[in-house]
Amino acid sequence: MPDQPVPVPVERLGFEMPPVHDTVEAARAHRKERLAEALRLLARLGHQDGVAGQITARDPEFEDCYWVNPFGRAFGALTADDLLLVDGDGRVVRGGRRVNQLAFAVHAAVHRRRPEVVAVVRAQGPYGRALAALGELLAPITEEACAFYEDHALLDEYSGADEPERTALALGPYKALILRNRGLLTVGDSVDAAVWWFIEAERAAQVQLIARAAGKPVPVDHRAAALTRERFGSDLAAWVSYQPLRELVASTS
Repeated sequence: MPDQPVPVPVERLGFEMPPVHDTVEAARAHRKERLAEALRLLARLGHQDGVAGQITARDPEFEDCYWVNPFGRAFGALTADDLLLVDGDGRVVRGGRRVNQLAFAVHAAVHRRRPEVVAVVRAQGPYGRALAALGELLAPITEEACAFYEDHALLDEYSGADEPERTALALGPYKALILRNRGLLTVGDSVDAAVWWFIEAERAAQVQLIARAAGKPVPVDHRAAALTRERFGSDLAAWVSYQPLRELVASTS
């Protein structure tokens, strides 16, 4: 049997690594800027549908408070100054606009159950919603989809409204959740990672639907899928993969 290739450490690929901040203020400013950039990127990719969709990012100092986009504002126009700081009970602590209370309650429940998670993404995409309508998981039929192999879950019920604790429980320890008849939710240890997982899950759903329409997809076997996930499925790998995308909307100021 040929030797397995040894992965090259990400830090040796010439990419800038996630920054380490000396102060809470610097960490907060960076997190808010990345959150605003991510919202603008999702707008560019067509992942806002009316008032639906949120990204939340845990505040680096007040761990039961989260930065979030204001209700009813277009993602594409948002800057860091527009973001709200909202506590775990849905009260706006900083900012002059309202938050989507029902959607935020789901994010807060996920953050509470997963203290290591920095960001939660719940946005709209046609392929993720189509796969959710089928009540299916992402199949390991491409290298990219293998990043989610045995690392995402399905909430296989629809109640007509988001249920915070049930959603958080269904997510469990994984990076992504398919909400049947609703769409995708992803998490990460940075805004960049969480948004990358959302975009990758949406793309993987697209390929899966196309492949099924064309014929019978051939899955990657368990061992190879697990090895691929170990190589490409970390939040650090997601952070690196996201950087070229964020250049589309990164602030130049």
